[in-house]
Amino acid sequence: PQNQERGSPNTYYPFFFNDIMGLEENTGVHVEDIKLALKGHVKEGYKFNPRSTLSDGDQFYEPNPTLEDRVHVLVCVLSANVSGGDVPVLQKMTAIREAASDLGIPQVAIITNVDTACGEIENDLQNVYKSKLVKKKVSFNVSATVGIPMNCIFPVKNYSEETAINDDVDVLILNTLRCIIDFGDDFLDKI
Repeated sequence: PQNQERGSPNTYYPFFFNDIMGLEENTGVHVEDIKLALKGHVKEGYKFNPRSTLSDGDQFYEPNPTLEDRVHVLVCVLSANVSGGDVPVLQKMTAIREAASDLGIPQVAIITNVDTACGEIENDLQNVYKSKLVKKKVSFNVSATVGIPMNCIFPVKNYSEETAINDDVDVLILNTLRCIIDFGDDFLDKI
């Protein structure tokens, strides 16, 4: 296919989600495994194991990763209800973010459950960018602690009890997805 301009109506973006378990101290994914995934060394189908790390020669280790195997955007997902006191998890997140930075990989954070963390937003989701409480949580828990800039942190509301779609919820989610795609596009343009 021919190169298409970013944002043109017929542009197709291949988009893959690689979801992994959490980063808890004794039960979460090893930082080294995530670093290998960032570089493209983890084959599809690998089950991250909290008891052991992937190593060269393992069945799911990719010794010669291609650009398609590499991570193009690191997305951290955190609940707005989580306190900043989980030091081991935040240390792991910081180490992963620093590894991504060393590889030139852009990083973003998605803050979920913003409606349950702030009554102002629960009443009117359009207040999400006006909420001082959400801004404080975002700036302390993610920006200052982990090192992701404020303009790369996206608050969203989870669909949980709704039986129909909601435009305000969709706008936050789709805006976040658009920004992630743009960051990935920019990453590929630099290579």
